[in-house]
Amino acid sequence: MGGMIRRDRFDLPEPFRRFIEGEWETPWPRIEEFRDGSTMVVRAELPGVDPDNDIELSVREGMLQLKAERREDSEEKTRDGYRSEFKYGSFSRDISLPPGCRQEDVTASYRDGVLEVRIPVPQEPPPGAGKVRINRG
Repeated sequence: MGGMIRRDRFDLPEPFRRFIEGEWETPWPRIEEFRDGSTMVVRAELPGVDPDNDIELSVREGMLQLKAERREDSEEKTRDGYRSEFKYGSFSRDISLPPGCRQEDVTASYRDGVLEVRIPVPQEPPPGAGKVRINRG
């Protein structure tokens, strides 16, 4: 491949690389899903967000849709000058829900940077769901 030079992202000095590419090493957010008895629990680490303005939760067509946006700014004033840095990030994830889950039963709370969503899972199959008969032929 005559004259083609491959540049790896680690070739740049660390502070410059972080400025250009963002923080690739810290995925945002971390999410876990588990069952707590008859309740499905979804937890997402979302530090530094305002749950009233930066998080959107909805249930559609058997999916829990989570959207979040993080805005972070920092200022540093020294006698030599002033530096301001803004970091933005958005995230969207769809999580499959067990059959029969209803939006009106879903509850959510935000504490210490962790969003917790609790979804009651019906014990009985939803109406219209049932065993499919297999015909021999």
